[in-house]
Amino acid sequence: MRMVFRWFGAGNDRISLDHIRQIPGVEGVVWALHDVPVGEEWPMEKILEVKKQTEPYGLNIDVVESVNVHEDIKLGLPTRDKYIEHYQETIEKLAKVGVKVICYNFMPVFDWTRTELYKQAEDGSTALFFEKSLVENMDPQEMVSKILADPTLTMPGWEPERLKHLSSLFEAYKTVAEEDLWSNLTYFLERIIPVAETCGIKMAIHPDDPPWSIFGLPRIITNRDNIRRFLDIVDSPYNGVTLCSGSLGANLANNVPALIREFADRIPFAHIRNVKVYDNGDFMETSHRTGDGSVDIYDVVKAYHENGFAGYARPDHGRHIWDEECRPGYGLYDRALGVMYIWGIWDSLERARREAQHVTD
Repeated sequence: MRMVFRWFGAGNDRISLDHIRQIPGVEGVVWALHDVPVGEEWPMEKILEVKKQTEPYGLNIDVVESVNVHEDIKLGLPTRDKYIEHYQETIEKLAKVGVKVICYNFMPVFDWTRTELYKQAEDGSTALFFEKSLVENMDPQEMVSKILADPTLTMPGWEPERLKHLSSLFEAYKTVAEEDLWSNLTYFLERIIPVAETCGIKMAIHPDDPPWSIFGLPRIITNRDNIRRFLDIVDSPYNGVTLCSGSLGANLANNVPALIREFADRIPFAHIRNVKVYDNGDFMETSHRTGDGSVDIYDVVKAYHENGFAGYARPDHGRHIWDEECRPGYGLYDRALGVMYIWGIWDSLERARREAQHVTD
């Protein structure tokens, strides 16, 4: 397992590269060019600038999250070929600086969805929260206003230039059913994966977050059967999944460790985080510790270890603790604690394996 840590770039993250490199076992940053509008080709000079910024700290830039997919591709519009060409050219450029994995998603309109960014827990910490009944009765514009309330930091997946056309986007998706979205995803994959194979970059789709339809929009990367269907569209090791334990774990019907064991050879990138799911369908993000949430993080890590996982992993969303002022879900302290919890499990499993092997020998 290769541990990495998400970083939003110079001037766009309150966490420094110097602090990131001090987290034990972290060898790289997960990055993106957040100032490049979705659908545009990434400029090579900006890509090289990120490489230049990270090299003095000994951190690699092997994983990009995200090269976001333009809505015209998801909608299957005639203009999609132009944006797919830009995507292909961006893949080729990223390969030149050594990128190995690109994480992306295929969620219509909205990326991750939450109703509260700083919900307070009993211990005084705050975390991202999803209130199911509120979403069912909320105007989507109200949610957009909440997410974009702080203009000083980018919110990946919530690009203002795209969401200002919210009404027309919803109108466009009225005629797009799940099968249409599958068809548009297939069109995209059949043109992207061959380029990724040539470049040696593994594409890793992120599950829908949460893994069910919101505001009547279709969502398809939600469960075991749909992940299998996705992987079969282009049966290639370069067509993979970013297995996010928190996104899939928000639906208790998803057995996350079982998914890891089944799809281990198609997971180049792991997001490891925990959520507490309530009886009414609400959920709140917690510490990574198994006992604090509804996802068995111990068994999640064990499933990766059993399958000799050598891909990239990062601690996903954390709580906001110790009065840290940070981007929602992306503080330093709780994610660093998450890294150490994950390593603690991994190291224990490694030791048990070595001791068992010694007894056998």
